Amino acid sequence: MKKKILILILSIITTAANADFSTRAKSAFLIDYDSGAEIVAKNADELMPPSSMIKLMTLALLFDEIKAGRLSMDDRLSVSENADYNDPRWYPASKICLTAGQSITVRDAILGLIVLSGGDASVVVAEKLAGSEGAFTAMMQKKARAIGMPRSIFANASGLPDPNNLMTSRELATLARHIITDYPDIYPMFATKRFEFGEYKSDWCRDWGRTHTMNYNKLLFIMPGADGLKTGHTDDGGYGMVASANVGGRRLIGVINGFNGKGHDALAAEMKKLLNYGYANTTTHVFYHAGDKIAKIPVWYGRREFVVATVDKTFAITLPKSDNLSTVRVLARYDEPLPAPIHAGDKIGEIIAQQNGREIARAPLVALDNVSKTQFFGRVIKNIQVIFGGR
Repeated sequence: MKKKILILILSIITTAANADFSTRAKSAFLIDYDSGAEIVAKNADELMPPSSMIKLMTLALLFDEIKAGRLSMDDRLSVSENADYNDPRWYPASKICLTAGQSITVRDAILGLIVLSGGDASVVVAEKLAGSEGAFTAMMQKKARAIGMPRSIFANASGLPDPNNLMTSRELATLARHIITDYPDIYPMFATKRFEFGEYKSDWCRDWGRTHTMNYNKLLFIMPGADGLKTGHTDDGGYGMVASANVGGRRLIGVINGFNGKGHDALAAEMKKLLNYGYANTTTHVFYHAGDKIAKIPVWYGRREFVVATVDKTFAITLPKSDNLSTVRVLARYDEPLPAPIHAGDKIGEIIAQQNGREIARAPLVALDNVSKTQFFGRVIKNIQVIFGGR
């Protein structure tokens, strides 16, 4: 077995000047969706109250149930006393305005969470999936760790103030990237600008509902390409937003937290400034998408002579536009021949991007298909071929 390095691409990339981004928010974080590269990071690893942005985790767990086929959009969820609008904790909080004893569809729960930031809907979801909101927080914690969020902790499903509701801007971006990637059929619901709930069970809620239909995410109304995700606000924590926009085929994800501007309109303007900074000052080059055929690697004792190497997610780099002309090399590094059996998705090497000899990106190479092991007589023939100078 020998190590092999294959130069795949030699590319000249033009980049350009990168001034510091300034914001009044306590924390700000901006990444490119394809490359995952950081563009802006201000206090990105500081644990802070996430307020209603925590509902993204509540939604992710609900989306898992839909994706697995255990729930459908038309299934109905029961509303308990814990989610009733008469519970004092919902008086000042964002809500759909639900009444104990009624039921709502999964679709309305999702839109109520996204558009109206319905804390009552988050309790409905938590009790459906875990039996109680307390048990649901354990599910939130487990999910967070599974998708690469090692520090976030959860005390409830709604983001109501609690000292044990803490997340970082970096981990909120990780969660947003997970939602966009893993639930492509559901994600477009985050772009919904208006939601009118049609099943109010009290006159007070019907009157309340007439003036509560517009999405708190005002970025959707002021920035072309913006399509999600979630805002939040508490008196102590200030305003926050997790947002994403797709402009010219390029997606960025931004997070702002601890912003003390005047309302959701000011928050949206600050997020637009952050996203536009990323588009104006950086560029992303995509080299390979998941499933692209990158290299053919010889296989030892396999029923097939080669296995095709690919990547399991987009391989890209993000660079400042202000850089001078730079040479970027993309290398595939692997051992050959690889011993069979090989299963699709097995790591079989690495792909590396270098700029002027400095590594700027790395990802695993994985097998595109299965290669099973030959039977005993096939291995005997292979040994004979090797003895007499064949492959």
